[in-house]
Amino acid sequence: MKILVADDEQLVRWFLERALRKGGHEVITVSNVADACEKLASQDIDLLIIDLRMPEGSGLEVVKKVINSPGKTKVIVCSAFVTAELEDELKSNGVHVLKKPFKLDELVSAVKNCL
Repeated sequence: MKILVADDEQLVRWFLERALRKGGHEVITVSNVADACEKLASQDIDLLIIDLRMPEGSGLEVVKKVINSPGKTKVIVCSAFVTAELEDELKSNGVHVLKKPFKLDELVSAVKNCL
């Protein structure tokens, strides 16, 4: 599975990349919304793992683009800033939500659910 990780925190990107590669996945990491959009447009991404709050833009806008596109890309949102209302909305659109901080087994479970 080709996974795109979009998070402005370098340590989070490193942790996710390492854990996902151990699971046998191909992982691409980016630190901002613009790069995430470029990768989604230029590559066949199976899963997007994205933070909602990034300095250069809103991860939520990227999530909405993916939800509204005809592609097969699944989405996991990883954020400390998810209200109950937003979580319900995301889940109703097939988006998995992991609240930071999360445990490795929660990530593994969410990725398996996207397969």
